[in-house]
Amino acid sequence: MESNQEWSEISVTVPSADIETAANIANMTVPYGIYIEDYSALEEETLKTAHIDLIDEALLKKDREHGIIHIYINPNENPREAVSFITERLNAESIENKIEISKCATEDWVNNWKQYFHPMPIGEKLLIHPVWEKNYNACGRAVLHIEPGLAFGTGSHPTTRLCLEVLEDYINESSKVLDVGCGSGILSVASLLLGAKSALGVDIDSLAVKTALGNAEKNGFYPPVFNAVQGNLSDKISGKFNVIVANIVADVIMEFNKSVLNFLDDSGVYITGGIIDLRRDEVAESFEKNGLEIIEHREEKGWNVFVCKKKDF
Repeated sequence: MESNQEWSEISVTVPSADIETAANIANMTVPYGIYIEDYSALEEETLKTAHIDLIDEALLKKDREHGIIHIYINPNENPREAVSFITERLNAESIENKIEISKCATEDWVNNWKQYFHPMPIGEKLLIHPVWEKNYNACGRAVLHIEPGLAFGTGSHPTTRLCLEVLEDYINESSKVLDVGCGSGILSVASLLLGAKSALGVDIDSLAVKTALGNAEKNGFYPPVFNAVQGNLSDKISGKFNVIVANIVADVIMEFNKSVLNFLDDSGVYITGGIIDLRRDEVAESFEKNGLEIIEHREEKGWNVFVCKKKDF
């Protein structure tokens, strides 16, 4: 994609109390994530991540009662379709909203959302650190340095956060990890920081593969400890893995369920995210149909993560 092509930026303003519900609706319109501008807990979050008391005066003047969800639509898509979808569902939820559309070049939106992505503690052991942020305190956590680029995966979305928390419970020093639909590589790199022996990412998008390899390098991981390949699900994959994680969407997960046992170690776990409540039961039935047993289920704000193992026969 040429850098001078114009993307569309959709800005959705809603009351802060409704920001999570609105964000879940907005995230259904794009595959690469959304970015949330929310100052309702400014002081608390600044102290938690940066451990500083002084906050920029311009930030203090920000609206604390409303949040803004930023969505970026690529030049080949019609932003008004996304606006129509979002408006209909926000109104159905009785969420007050104001929606605006503006134009921006690729390099502009890449930089625009960075101001809303800050260091985030995840679970008990990790801190997600965007590489452009200088003021942060790891507080003894393993730091995952990340530059998401155009690839989905910053850790801010509930389904990514849930997957990271689940990985913390299942990764050990012997884990060989397969990350299907790896995006920015955040789950693969997190697995290595949590002690995994190796990780392999696969994504259909060549830009995601490049981003994942770059993020692994930023954290000190190189082939063969970490590698990433371009491919559709498992078509470029061979061998067995102790942990397979797929944080994508329900339809793709159900397709992958048909072949996942070919790659899952007999005692391994299969972790899936990106599943909205409306598709939860359908995905659960697909696990059963394909020889998988659910051993754990977690939910946050309408998003579901399952942990499965091979069914005992």
